[in-house]
Amino acid sequence: MSLTTVADDSGRAVVRGARDESEKRAVAAAIAIPPVVVQAKSHGHAGTAMAMAPLAHTLFHRVLRHNPANPGWEGRDRFILSAGHASLLLYTQLHLSGYDVTLDDIAKSRTLDARTPGHPELGVTPGIEMSTGPLGQGFASAVGLALALRRDAALHDSGEGVWGSTVFTLAGDGCLEEGVSAEAASLAGTLGIDNLVAIWDDNRITIDGATDLAFSEDVRGRFRAYGWNVLEIEDFRNLDEIERVLETARSTTGAPTLVAVRSVIASPSEKIGGTSAGHAGALGAEETQTVLETLGFPPNATLDELVDDDTYTVMREAKRRGERLEREWTVRLNAWRSRHPELASQRDRLAAAAPDEASSALDTVPLPDEGQSVATRKTNGAVVAALARAGLVFGGSADLSGSTNVALPGDAVTADNPGGDFVHFGIREHAMAAILSGIALHGLWRPYGSTYLAFSDYQRPSIRLAALMGLPATYIYTHDSVAVGEDGPTHQPVEQIASLRTVPGLAVVRPADAAEVVSAWKAVVSLPPAPTAFILSRQDVPVLAHRDDLDAKVRNGAYVAWQEGAGNDVALIATGSEVALAIEAARDLAREGVTSRVVSMPCVEWFAQSSADWQESVLPAAMRARVAVEAGCGDAWYRWVGREGGVVSIDEFGESGAGDEVLARKGVTVSAIVAAAQTSLEAVGRSVSEDGHIADEQGRS
Repeated sequence: MSLTTVADDSGRAVVRGARDESEKRAVAAAIAIPPVVVQAKSHGHAGTAMAMAPLAHTLFHRVLRHNPANPGWEGRDRFILSAGHASLLLYTQLHLSGYDVTLDDIAKSRTLDARTPGHPELGVTPGIEMSTGPLGQGFASAVGLALALRRDAALHDSGEGVWGSTVFTLAGDGCLEEGVSAEAASLAGTLGIDNLVAIWDDNRITIDGATDLAFSEDVRGRFRAYGWNVLEIEDFRNLDEIERVLETARSTTGAPTLVAVRSVIASPSEKIGGTSAGHAGALGAEETQTVLETLGFPPNATLDELVDDDTYTVMREAKRRGERLEREWTVRLNAWRSRHPELASQRDRLAAAAPDEASSALDTVPLPDEGQSVATRKTNGAVVAALARAGLVFGGSADLSGSTNVALPGDAVTADNPGGDFVHFGIREHAMAAILSGIALHGLWRPYGSTYLAFSDYQRPSIRLAALMGLPATYIYTHDSVAVGEDGPTHQPVEQIASLRTVPGLAVVRPADAAEVVSAWKAVVSLPPAPTAFILSRQDVPVLAHRDDLDAKVRNGAYVAWQEGAGNDVALIATGSEVALAIEAARDLAREGVTSRVVSMPCVEWFAQSSADWQESVLPAAMRARVAVEAGCGDAWYRWVGREGGVVSIDEFGESGAGDEVLARKGVTVSAIVAAAQTSLEAVGRSVSEDGHIADEQGRS
């Protein structure tokens, strides 16, 4: 059956604007593959993948600068599928344009160990730029990726057109309903990020029904108000129109562009198309057969029968196109290197930034003398400044740069200054975290973003995705406990540290003093890429006595920071500002004849990953009397203190008042630590006699 006859004679063309019969067949196959795959397994999302297939084909075969033979080509455009549930749309185009994704891979989608998971995952499937699925996250991270690419071009390109990549993202109604996309879109418009093209699948359908159940706003008007250009694709099946609009969007300068596509979900299905039933699940055997016939295929066609020789002709052309684009770019790259050797050297240095370079920059950070009191946020600010001078980090703050101590000299990124030194993210914590992921995906700079710890909850979904992808984003959180004081419980974090530690792959670092801050950063830049949350004090904390080999000790996550004698009676484990408190308690215990050790544990995750020998040297298994001290929720500390240990923590909201007074009221005191240590000693069958000697349960001292 001829697709041309079916489409044109019916008056409801499945594909318009194809260059030849082969391209029509390729688009028809792209529409047909998702419902066949979903029908075979009775789960998955075919509707958006079907409706957006003509657009995805046009993007991958006519517009996007990419090379299927080299998915990591530096000069490529990027495509992020924010509507990640439509993964079959992306997997199908990766296959049909020649990436190492087979039809068998597509057939196995959403199954254990498949190379095609239910939502796209970075590092699993060739050609995937980031892990997406939670709606709005891909959109927001695309803003960060475009921001970084534009900065790269502003700093290094010198008008040669080498580093001028465009970021395309496909978002659905759900992505635009999520608040993170609104935050990110607002910032993108303010900063005039004009290498960003957001394609909006305006199908007006969500799971519960039509979008007007809960979404009646003028999206186009909203984006114009943000400062975006807005373009329309009137016919979502017309390849020529799609190409024209996308190329116009790519070439538009001065602002990001929203391309609105009025589509019909699950088109060309007559029964399911345009309904909420098209979002997920199989169309049904009969309707799937009808769709296949509409597309010009046998009603029971297999995947191999859908992708015929004509379709593979189109695939081969896509691969030739990609190789040609990369060859042409390489010529421009070599010319750029020849004409701008200093810029090339500078960019090469950033691309290959070694831990030694960052460590050298960190060695320039001045450390206060022992006994001085300095807030860890202040030392951290000096660290960020040192790394920024070396050009190794890029980021900013959510309207708190002075308070979180990340205010840097220089000029901010603006619409007119894309190569600025830092970003004013505004009061957009969630978008900031997602944007950091986009910057990290670009790869030239280690991104950082700062806010108060209490507001980390706004960022949780983006942090989770960064951890899933193993991105080296750094979240700088200050005002780390009820010691925040007078601002009261709304701004005093209690549960946040414990909550962040539950995120797999996220390192949560709470340094005890200035020296630990610097050592922790040295660990971060030398370890394999992963996100890190720095938890820093607002209040001054004492600089502890010099500790030999501190860099190595901190990298192992925990170490003995102070001890009395052999220190084998009781271990006091603490983080952050509570380490100094624990040392005071240890000195009090020493006067009672208790030989204790104070273990500073700046990063629980690093300690858990350290060698068994290191863990035994810090916390010997035989030392059962233990106390953990942290000004936050304490349940998780029983992992380290055991059933006989004690935890001095804060497990209720704080109060408005001076920080030291609130800490005292909530029981984080030297006397509380001493009492907990005595209780733990008794629990393991030991006691403190009146003459200050430790005795076991038989009375032997």
